[in-house]
Amino acid sequence: MHHVRIALVTDTFFPQVNGVTTVTRRMVRALAERKVATAVVAPRYPGTVNGVGELRIRSLPFPPYPAIRLSFPLTRDIAAYLDAFAPDLVHVITEGPLGWIGRGYALRHDLPLVTSFHTDFPKYCRHYGAGLLEPTVWRWLRWFHGPARLTHTPGEAVQAELKRRGLRQAVVWGRGVDATRFHPGRDRTRWRRRLEVGDGVALVLHVGRLAPEKNLATLERAWIAARDALGSRAVFAVAGDGPLARRLEAQMPWVRRVGFLERSDLADLYAAADLCVLPSETETCGLVALEAMASGVPVIAADAGGLQESVHHGVNGLIAAPYDVAGFTANIIRLVMERDYRATLATNARRFAVMRDAARECDELVNQYGGLIGAAAPTPVGRREAQCVA
Repeated sequence: MHHVRIALVTDTFFPQVNGVTTVTRRMVRALAERKVATAVVAPRYPGTVNGVGELRIRSLPFPPYPAIRLSFPLTRDIAAYLDAFAPDLVHVITEGPLGWIGRGYALRHDLPLVTSFHTDFPKYCRHYGAGLLEPTVWRWLRWFHGPARLTHTPGEAVQAELKRRGLRQAVVWGRGVDATRFHPGRDRTRWRRRLEVGDGVALVLHVGRLAPEKNLATLERAWIAARDALGSRAVFAVAGDGPLARRLEAQMPWVRRVGFLERSDLADLYAAADLCVLPSETETCGLVALEAMASGVPVIAADAGGLQESVHHGVNGLIAAPYDVAGFTANIIRLVMERDYRATLATNARRFAVMRDAARECDELVNQYGGLIGAAAPTPVGRREAQCVA
């Protein structure tokens, strides 16, 4: 497979920070380690230029959500770039304008098509007040992913739903975590000093996009109630940004906000935390939960979607029903007050995350591509167990 050529087409990529870009960068690194030629078609962000093996397409901010970019549908430019690269397989990672063009290119050239389903758009419809569109969105998703030989999705529940809706080619892929980068042994003092977290005080963390689909109303109400009960025994911090950032700041001005962070900074912040609260019910995987768990941080999660596949109540974290404010509040108070219990969950969280190590998934990825193209998969460059990191 050293002479095989893989095209990856995505509507979100570095430097944007989200789970899809994390997984996509991991894929690029995995293929590079195995000397597989790749070409990436992705949006151009302010300050970015074409990197090696990249075509960056001009894009504009999406008005309701400026962090999301809408790329110009430059079909001819993309086709010329892919023609010159001559891919053996096209992997379409998102369902946006660029993904649409990549899908069309693969079908026109009779190339194996792989797609990814990372974002639960039907559930998003409910959170954005458009629940009536849900059946229409499912019809469109069936059309978009239907021709794919494989459709990657990072959760077992989502895979089952896709199969139930006729996408029998759905496979679980993309839920590996870099357990070397995200590690409890990282320096925790820098962030605790910066956030003014004293000795014996618990740092309660939330990481993610500050948007309606993340169920932040439940987070707000639970954090306000927990803070009232705990007083100075806990400090609350949020990493991430999005359209609800101002609302969150207005509702909870005492929360320490650090915005989007580079991966190494984020890894240090996880290590500095004592627990992480994730009330979203729309996660296909919940990579944030796995990163926290790899860092030795127990997670309090919504009993929904991909989060319930990682967070096991009373074993490596605690769960509550997605809108159960009292349940989230009680869980936060318990983990802040019961340090020994928290430590037990933390140990188990790390142990679970290590079993989801990303390197195994990297090997599986190139085996899948090789099978679709009809070539033998290569062995990784360097040590067999080397991490493939985002």
